Amino acid sequence: MARVERAQIASLVLLADDMISAELERELLLNAGVYNVVLRRDSSRQLALASELPAPVSQTFDLRQPAWTALVRDAFRRLSKPGFDVVRVIGNPKLKAGSLIEVTLNTGPLRDAMWAFSQRVLILSALLSVAAALLLFAATRFMIVAPIRRVIAQIENYQTAPEEAQRIIKLKAGIAELRAAEQALQSMQKNLTNALNHKERLAQLGEAVAKVSHDLRNILTTVQLISDRLTQSEDPVVMRLAPKLEANVARAVTLAETTLSFGRASEPAPILGQVDLTSLLQDVVETELMAIGQLPIDVKFEISENLIIRADYEQLHRALSNLVRNARQALADQSKGGAIVLKAWQTPQFWIIDVIDTGPGLPEKAKAHLFKPFQGTATGGGSGLGLAIVQELMRGHGGSAEYLEANGAGACFRLTLPKLTLDNAE
Repeated sequence: MARVERAQIASLVLLADDMISAELERELLLNAGVYNVVLRRDSSRQLALASELPAPVSQTFDLRQPAWTALVRDAFRRLSKPGFDVVRVIGNPKLKAGSLIEVTLNTGPLRDAMWAFSQRVLILSALLSVAAALLLFAATRFMIVAPIRRVIAQIENYQTAPEEAQRIIKLKAGIAELRAAEQALQSMQKNLTNALNHKERLAQLGEAVAKVSHDLRNILTTVQLISDRLTQSEDPVVMRLAPKLEANVARAVTLAETTLSFGRASEPAPILGQVDLTSLLQDVVETELMAIGQLPIDVKFEISENLIIRADYEQLHRALSNLVRNARQALADQSKGGAIVLKAWQTPQFWIIDVIDTGPGLPEKAKAHLFKPFQGTATGGGSGLGLAIVQELMRGHGGSAEYLEANGAGACFRLTLPKLTLDNAE
């Protein structure tokens, strides 16, 4: 295109003089960098400059409406072809100074210019690539590698003492993906730290319980000897209460020995046998009435028929006692008293016992962690172990313990025991 423009300017010299010298014509063509020029001004007049061609014309290129694919193809062909050719180029004159312009030119300078331009582009591209690589390296180290190394360092620091909360990772990453990874790691570390601290407290509690159980067993042994002596009394009140005292002391001694024998507060497998449910419920109610004393709390049981169930008497007694004790404490806290009712009935597959009270019910926080050790308490002074023990005892029987919303105010806990075959009773 540059050659075409320069050839157009050279050919316009003919407008000033139709006849120019051969020397001036050669100079014009040399300055334009072409061999021949044909400029069509109108249908009747053509201006031309001509010189001898060093070789025949090998190819014609029309630049008036070129396709970009053809331009790219021809450029690579010219770069890959050694030597030179003489080609004809047709184009539109600039500034509408004619209808068509045609030149012949040598492709050697064109190829040399393209190679020189390619070398400059290559050098510039290499410099830009090196600069981009350095910037990418620096950005990667600053934005990705450094935060990852910081996370690794905090993980190594955390694993030396995972129970210390101050070693939990702090959120600092600016990249969304790394920040999400830090948040996930922080959540995991918090849960792990809490779990480790909880287990450590449980281990300390277990050790303390074992020590208390050891000394409590010795104390209860003395109480057991005294209760045996009380059974020999002829006082009617003592004769009526002494067997209950003796039975409860025996249960306490058994519980202390079980804790010591297993080294932890887990429950042994139940020893199944035939249990008169009416007698068991009456024993639980009478024991709780003695603890109530003068409080305005009524405890009773309702059973439609005399049920003989298969269960471990002592474990079922403990489970019901825990539930009735919790209900009594809830009623005592509200000061106006109330009632506790134990209801029992059977279905073709299960024996069911409900413990219902007219107290204030359970708060939502207690419901969220019900039956979890140290978390399911609804009172400030509770340990949160009672319901966990009840659930463990029921699971040992193959049954379940669940909380039901009572009609109106109050709470209802249901114990469900499966009807086992006689082969399972010991």
